[in-house]
Amino acid sequence: MTTSAMQSALSQMQSLASQAASQPAKGQQLATSVGAGGFAGELQASIQRINQLQQASAAKAEAFQAGDSGVELNDLMADMQKASVAFQMGVQVRNRLVTAYKDVMNMQV
Repeated sequence: MTTSAMQSALSQMQSLASQAASQPAKGQQLATSVGAGGFAGELQASIQRINQLQQASAAKAEAFQAGDSGVELNDLMADMQKASVAFQMGVQVRNRLVTAYKDVMNMQV
């Protein structure tokens, strides 16, 4: 891609971004409430949710091992699977972010 083509694409993206920023969309209220903290905030909140799931699963496992009558095996297994799936999702997101970062860093300017 030539420099002039890249400059043209960049200017188009900047004009679209300025148009999008000046015109609120239909879902702007939802996007503002969900993404108010930005990408870093959402990433941190996701990591905290994964951590909470793992801690709840570990606490339920300890209660089951201690013989607590209020903890059923099927509930414990479901919570452990939720925590496992959430952790695997977090690992995949991290892997994709690292790959994207490496791709951007390897781009020639």
